Amino acid sequence: MAHFAKSPVPRFSAEVYQNPYLPEGGREVHAVVTVTATGGGTTGRRPVPAGGGRPDAGVVIMVDCSGSMAHPPAKLRGAREATAAALDAVRDGVGFAVVAGTHRAVEVYPGGGRLAVADAQTRAEAGEALRALGAGGGTAIGSWLRLTERLLSSTGAGIRHAILLTDGRNEHESPQELRAALDACHTSFTCDARGVGTDWEVKEVTAIASALLGTADIVADPAGLAADFTRMMETAMGKEVADVGLRLWTPLGAETVFVKQVAPTVADLTGRRRESGPRSGDYPTGSWGDESRDYHLCVRVPAAGVGQEMLAARVSLIISGPDGDPAGQPLSQALVRAVWTDDVAASTSLHPQVAHYTGQAELAQAIQQGLDARKSGDTDGATAKLGRAVQLAGSSGNEETAKLLAKVVDVVDAATGTVRLKATVAEADEMTLETRSTKTVRVKK
Repeated sequence: MAHFAKSPVPRFSAEVYQNPYLPEGGREVHAVVTVTATGGGTTGRRPVPAGGGRPDAGVVIMVDCSGSMAHPPAKLRGAREATAAALDAVRDGVGFAVVAGTHRAVEVYPGGGRLAVADAQTRAEAGEALRALGAGGGTAIGSWLRLTERLLSSTGAGIRHAILLTDGRNEHESPQELRAALDACHTSFTCDARGVGTDWEVKEVTAIASALLGTADIVADPAGLAADFTRMMETAMGKEVADVGLRLWTPLGAETVFVKQVAPTVADLTGRRRESGPRSGDYPTGSWGDESRDYHLCVRVPAAGVGQEMLAARVSLIISGPDGDPAGQPLSQALVRAVWTDDVAASTSLHPQVAHYTGQAELAQAIQQGLDARKSGDTDGATAKLGRAVQLAGSSGNEETAKLLAKVVDVVDAATGTVRLKATVAEADEMTLETRSTKTVRVKK
C-alpha cells in the first residue's frame, strides 16, 4: 500500500486595520484584525498515512428522527439521503458515527460507543444502517449533543466536528438542560446546525451553532439537504488545525471592551474569554483550513496627552495545548497602537474596515430586532428596524441580505431606508432572513 505524506499545517498571518489616532484624553481603540490561514493543502480528498494509528479527524452526524420527521415523509427520506451523501465526502481514515435523535439519542452506526474508520466497507455498512431509520418520539437535542461528545472524545482525533439536523423545537427537555449540554460540549467539538422545513425555532438552532463555533442555516425544502450536507462535510474535511485561539494581551491599566468575529459571520466572543496569563486572554475560534476571517476588537486604554503613543494590544494566534492548556503554540501576531493627537480630522475618522464592520454588526442586530417586533405586532418598530437594515445592506454592498429583506418588506427607497412591511410573508422567507442575518460581506474594494 502506498504511503502518503500528510498535508502541511496552514501558515497563519494576522493583519491589523485601524485608525490609531485618539484625541487628548481619548481612551477607546478600535481595530479589525484579518486572520488568514494558507498552505494547508485542503483541496481534494487528502489520503491518510498507511499503517494504522489514530484518525486525524472525527465526525458525527446527528439526524432528527422525531415523529414530525414523517410529515411529510420527504423530510426523513431527505435526511437519509443527505447523511449518505455526507458520508461519501468523508475521506478514508477519518472516524465517523451516525446518531438518531428523538427524546433520547441512539447510535445508528457503528454502535458500541465508538467511531468507525471510513473506508468503502464502513460507508456501505452505514448506508445500510440508514435504511432502518424511522420517525417517532420527541426532541431532546441536549441528549444528542452529549452522546456525540462521548463518541468524539473516545478518539484521539485533533479535528472533531458534528452536523446536527432538526425539524422541530426542543420540547422534551428544558432550555437549561440544552444550555448545560452546550456548556459541556463547547470545548470538545465544533458543530454545524441545520433546520429543515419551517417548524423549528431559529434562535434555538443558531444558539447551538454559535456555542459550538459552527454555521447555522435553513433548508426549507428537504430536496436541498444532500447538497448542503455534502458542502458541510467537504468543509470539515478541509480543516487542518483544531482549537485555534485568538490571544489578546493588553498593557497595565487597559481593558478589553469586546472581541467579535465579523466575517464571514458576526459572532460575539467577548464572554468566551479564558485567562491565559497576566493581562492576557484567549478567545476560541475553532478549527481552520485554508481560509480568512475578520475580528473586530475594542480596547479601553489609560488616557494620555498629545504626542504620546503606546501599544494598546498585541493579538496572537495560538494552538491550545491538551485539554485547553493556555500555554499554546504561537502562530502569528499583530500589534494595535494608540497615538494621541490634536489633529481633529485624524482623531475623528474611522478606518474603512472598522466602519464597515460596525455597520455589518448593526445590520444583523436591526434584522433580528425588526423581525422580533414584527412577530409581536409592533408595526412601527418593525418598519423602522427593517428599514434601517435595508439602508445598511445597500450601503455596504451586502446584496444577498438585501435580496432576503426584499421578501419581507417592500423597498420604497433603499438609500433612506424607507420601506413598507409586506402584508403576507412566506414563513420560509422570514426564517431564512433571520437565520442568515449574521452573514457579512467584506469591504468593497
